[in-house]
Amino acid sequence: MARRSAPSSQPAYVPHPGAPRRALEDPNESAFSRFLRTEIFAPEKLPGNIGILTGVSMFVGGIVAVRSFGELMIPA
Repeated sequence: MARRSAPSSQPAYVPHPGAPRRALEDPNESAFSRFLRTEIFAPEKLPGNIGILTGVSMFVGGIVAVRSFGELMIPA
């Protein structure tokens, strides 16, 4: 299959080496708070995280509904 991009272009998911770092980085922050800031609450990743949260909550809500009202779903 033929390439669809220029030979010198890089994949879109690889960050450019000259990308500026965020100015709000604290050298004393813990690894957990850094993970929350960069992976959970980052504006560019928030739509995907909300989609995952919606799917998980619908799954858990379905289990709760079937366990609570399952006998009402059986035709009498």
